[in-house]
Amino acid sequence: MFLSIPIRRPTVFKFQRWLSSTPWFVEREEHIENPHASHASRAVPVPEDAPKILQDLHSQLIQSPHLEQSKLLVSRATSRELGPLPPLRAPQGRRRRGGTFPGESAFDIPGSLWNWTVFAEVKEGTEDKGAIEAVVRLVRKSLLAAQPPLPLPPNSKRRMQNGWALIDGGDFAVHVLSKVVREKYFSGSSTYY
Repeated sequence: MFLSIPIRRPTVFKFQRWLSSTPWFVEREEHIENPHASHASRAVPVPEDAPKILQDLHSQLIQSPHLEQSKLLVSRATSRELGPLPPLRAPQGRRRRGGTFPGESAFDIPGSLWNWTVFAEVKEGTEDKGAIEAVVRLVRKSLLAAQPPLPLPPNSKRRMQNGWALIDGGDFAVHVLSKVVREKYFSGSSTYY
């Protein structure tokens, strides 16, 4: 008999591949979740004892398309540990040079200049395209719209070229950073100062 070889029927996968409009060498993609769909779920939550103005600012910044939501951080300012003091040496000579006691400084006071700090990192590659300036405008607009409005210093019209902007809110500071600046200045510790 001429039908001694069994007839193979195509499997469901092969049949679907035949009817598909994609070529055979392209693999099927699994369903990939949109990374931009859940910005708010990836962000670090605001501490419960944070002032209301910072909670409102966090809710505004979480909606910004320029920021890495996982790098948005509102935290209490931590004091830095002071290093060892240099040995004291009296000034010498007629001009009184060479002394190592410069007097008291504002930096000798333990603690920080601010009670709270906000760190917002812009997405990589957008810092030279105006993302830092856009976030600064959003922060200033949010702080000036607060009740009572905060007295902010005048806005600098010059564009920041260093990848770092600081907005002083009196009791708190808002740092808008690029990824390069964060890695350069804050890579040694997992917490921001």
